[in-house]
Amino acid sequence: MSATAPKAQVITLGCRLNIAESERIRALVDGEDIVVVNSCAVTSEAVRQTRQAIRKARRARPDARLLVTGCAADIERDQISAMEEVDGLIANTAKLDARSWNMPEPAITPPIQRTRAFIGVQTGCDHACTFCVIPQGRGASQSLRVSQVLREVERHLDQGAPEIILTGVDLTSWGHDLEGAPGLGVLVAAILQEFPQLQRMRLSSVDGIEIEEQLFALLATEKRLAPHLHLSLQHGADLILKRMKRRHSRAQAFALVQRLIELRPEIAIGADLIAGFPTETDAHHADNLSIIRELPIVHGHIFPYSPRPGTPAARMPQTDHHVIRARAAELREAVAATRKAWLDSLVGTPLTVLAEKDGAGYAGNFARVRVPPGCAPATFIEVTPQSVEGGLLQ
Repeated sequence: MSATAPKAQVITLGCRLNIAESERIRALVDGEDIVVVNSCAVTSEAVRQTRQAIRKARRARPDARLLVTGCAADIERDQISAMEEVDGLIANTAKLDARSWNMPEPAITPPIQRTRAFIGVQTGCDHACTFCVIPQGRGASQSLRVSQVLREVERHLDQGAPEIILTGVDLTSWGHDLEGAPGLGVLVAAILQEFPQLQRMRLSSVDGIEIEEQLFALLATEKRLAPHLHLSLQHGADLILKRMKRRHSRAQAFALVQRLIELRPEIAIGADLIAGFPTETDAHHADNLSIIRELPIVHGHIFPYSPRPGTPAARMPQTDHHVIRARAAELREAVAATRKAWLDSLVGTPLTVLAEKDGAGYAGNFARVRVPPGCAPATFIEVTPQSVEGGLLQ
């Protein structure tokens, strides 16, 4: 691209799968005077942030063509298309097809922009959680074949990515739609075997009920697989889990985490939890709080419940929004407490840290760690932290 050529911009909101897809979109629109907003609609707040990003992008690039894709472009189509800043929408299911952008397939893929490479191996979902609108924007579960994933991993490794993160809407359902219905462990094993030079692999959010024996075995024995799992728990009360139409119980969540710790004692557990789901009582909320403390959850994503269009939960008796906000704050405080205790326990422990450009980096357990001055980004370094300041080991 010449110095005078227009610069394409891709703005990403939402999940790690969107991050991975935005890299591919950027390759498709490279060299065009265009802004793409890759949107999210998982909550009403995510839609608000999408609309805010669109307005901000238009102010910054008044003459560029502005297109919106992602889940909000499908689920909130009427809202988004009515915005005067928007020139057009690209369907979520078509956003990786060059024809959708009126572009030829790029002959050369631009360099990866991130230290950690996100690779989308699956999209869509075949489940029907009562709160979730994402299947409306992503459709049924679809998996990339092993060979396709291996090519994508090779591309990232060739461009110097030291860490690979596998991501998807329902990552642990990878392979269920392929011949022989392989489990995610098959894919992970194939990547690790094919690329001995790969230094670290991480999995994005997983549904614990779908973890199969091969993946458990890899977590126990393969040191290149990061000791960190983020679980799609959603709640700590059995009745709420049932009303959410989740496929696990509170007891199964505890049994899963206990097994993971037995297999990999240093593993760090993260989780998604929803505050204020319809019909949630004080007792249900107490169960939600206690699961954070008892597991414990050291990486928490707390979502205040918001009704999404067309979902069964939106038709249930709703919790007062003031109560939802207060309960979400309590959940965040509980996660902050377990996280602080966990970080304190890591002081004096040698950690392998992947340095980034900001003078810090991530250990395998996803703890954020300060690295020594002058440490080159995208390199691994051994650090033994001596203290914790502002949530950062140093």
